[in-house]
Amino acid sequence: MAIHDCNSRIQHERQEKAFRVLLLDFYRRWYIIWVVFILSLSSFAQGSNHSELKSLNAFIHDYANKALVKPRTGIVYNISLPANFSGIEVSVIRLRRGQFWARGANFSFLNIPTRIYSIPYVTRLTILYQNFGNWSSYYHKVPGYRLVAPVVGFMAYDSSNSSIMGKSKVRFCITKDPIAFHFSHVALEEKNVTPKCVKFSADGSFKLQNMSKPYVCNTLGQGYFSVVVPHKEKKGVKIWVLGMGLGCAGLVLLGAVMVVIFRVVRNKKLKKMEKQSEKGVAFDTFWIGGTKMPSASMIRTQPVLENDYVP
Repeated sequence: MAIHDCNSRIQHERQEKAFRVLLLDFYRRWYIIWVVFILSLSSFAQGSNHSELKSLNAFIHDYANKALVKPRTGIVYNISLPANFSGIEVSVIRLRRGQFWARGANFSFLNIPTRIYSIPYVTRLTILYQNFGNWSSYYHKVPGYRLVAPVVGFMAYDSSNSSIMGKSKVRFCITKDPIAFHFSHVALEEKNVTPKCVKFSADGSFKLQNMSKPYVCNTLGQGYFSVVVPHKEKKGVKIWVLGMGLGCAGLVLLGAVMVVIFRVVRNKKLKKMEKQSEKGVAFDTFWIGGTKMPSASMIRTQPVLENDYVP
C-alpha cells in the first residue's frame, strides 16, 4: 500500500512539473505578445521614423552628389529622385562664404537671410534643401497632432575641397534676422484651432513652438519644419488599445486562476493519499535527490527452509 502511495506521489510530482512547464510557456508567450504591443505603441508615438529617415537622408546626399556634374556656384539645381521617391523635392545650391554672407539663399518655402556665417570656417558650402511632400506624414509623426503642411528643411555641408557636398556638416551663426520657413499656402478646415510650428531634429525628436507671424516658422539653425494642429483621436483606436490591454489582463488573471485551481486539486489528492496510507503499513522513508522513497526497516516474512536437510 505504501509503495503504491509512493508511486502515486512520484507520478503526481511529474504531473505538477509538467504543468509548471506549460504554465511557464504560457506566460512567456503572452509576455512576448505584450512586449511587442508596447513597442508598437512606442513606435506609434515616436516623433519620426528615425532609422528610415536617416537612411533616406544618406541616400539623397549620395544621389545628389552623383547627379551634379561640375556644379556652378550660386545656381540652384533641382534633383530628380527615382520613381519610388516620387513626391520628394530636392534642391542644391553651392555658395562661396562671402556670397552667402552678402546674399543668403532662397527656396520655395525657405528664406535664409544675409549676414550669416558658418561654423567652422569654410570657403565654400553646399545647402541641401528637401521638401518631403506627400511622404511627410510617413517619415514624421507628432503624437496628438497632425501635419497640415509638408515637412521642409535643409542641411549645410562643407564643400571647400571639392565640387561636391562633403560629409561634414556646418552650423550657422546668425547676426541679424532669423531663418524663416513660410507656409502661407496652408488652409485649415477646422475652426477654433491654433496651428503650431514643429521642428524635427536629425535624431528623430521634435519640438513644438508658436508662430512669430501667421504661418511663418523661425529658426536659428538647420532642421526640418512643418505646421501641425491638434488631432482628435478616433474612438476606434482608443477602443482597440483598451480592448488589447483588458485582453492581456484577462489572460494573466486566467493563468492565476488556473494555478489556484491546480493547487487546490493537488492538496485534495495529497490529503486523500495520506488517509489511504494511514490504513496501510507504515514504511520508513528516505530521500533520493528531490524524491521521497519508502524504506523497509525490517523483514516482515521470515524465510523458512522447506526441509531440515543440510548438505
